[in-house]
Amino acid sequence: MAETTLFAEARLPHQRLCGGGGVLFPSVLAPSAGIRPSLPLLTRAIETQKPYLESLIHEAGALLLRGFPVSSASDFNDVVGAFGYEELPYVGGAAPRTNVVGRVFTANESPPDQKIPFHHEMAQVPEFPSKLFFFCEVEPGSGGETPIVLSHVVYERMREKYPDFVQQLEEHGLIYTRVLGEEDDPSSPIGRGWKSTFLTDDKSLAKKRAARLGMKLEWTEDSVKTIMGPIPAIKLDESRNRKIWFNSMVAAYTGWKDTRNDPVKAVTFATAIPCPATWFSTVSISSKKSASRFPGRKATSCCWTTGPSFILGGRLIRPAVC
Repeated sequence: MAETTLFAEARLPHQRLCGGGGVLFPSVLAPSAGIRPSLPLLTRAIETQKPYLESLIHEAGALLLRGFPVSSASDFNDVVGAFGYEELPYVGGAAPRTNVVGRVFTANESPPDQKIPFHHEMAQVPEFPSKLFFFCEVEPGSGGETPIVLSHVVYERMREKYPDFVQQLEEHGLIYTRVLGEEDDPSSPIGRGWKSTFLTDDKSLAKKRAARLGMKLEWTEDSVKTIMGPIPAIKLDESRNRKIWFNSMVAAYTGWKDTRNDPVKAVTFATAIPCPATWFSTVSISSKKSASRFPGRKATSCCWTTGPSFILGGRLIRPAVC
């Protein structure tokens, strides 16, 4: 049996047309008819058909897999490993996460009442993942949808409606400021302590790892202030020659709030001038509306089902999860 026959293109109601070539967002693959897929067959097919899978991610920005026999975190780790991508250590991220197995982590351990806006994973640091993989081990009884949106569409919409603001972002970039305790705080959506943030309990080593990211540290008796930037808020997607909205400004302003952090101070222009609160409100509202009101409905929500779900291009897609 040829492994090229394992994957079959599928259609789901929530897919949207994007671009002028009739590309569906996200791309969806399911097992071909008549084939009973197994985990070894899936991992072999990924290894041999990686260029094909990457072409779908490049074209649509996101690939959704449905109906494959991946039922545990260990299975999922095998699937991720089959792609052969270099692992990026989780250094500099804000959300507390637990390593489950191999390179598989919990997505987000913040309290369920905390909202997660559209964002790019680790956009507030210079080293961010080029690919994100998501997996659902227990299918939710209801709800459980994850909105995703194309980053270049966000940029185009914002530039069209708020050109002065976007120009300031392009010219100055952003500075992110966050105060970290020593240990993780599970009650906070940004409660990752400095020990887990820098993967060490040695302050001197933490300082070196922060410096490698271009981050400054200011120590106090029981915490440390991290200052990151200036860092671009708009990036160029060189492979497609288009600009993308790539920052954590909405997440910082709406979510970086706990006993140590004030979201108003969390993000500023690189000139050290605070970003006007009205702009954050505008951007936040635009992000919330994006899933249903972008021209041509370029954003969508995908329901979680058991198994590997998303493979996202890290630069291309802004999910509202993780």
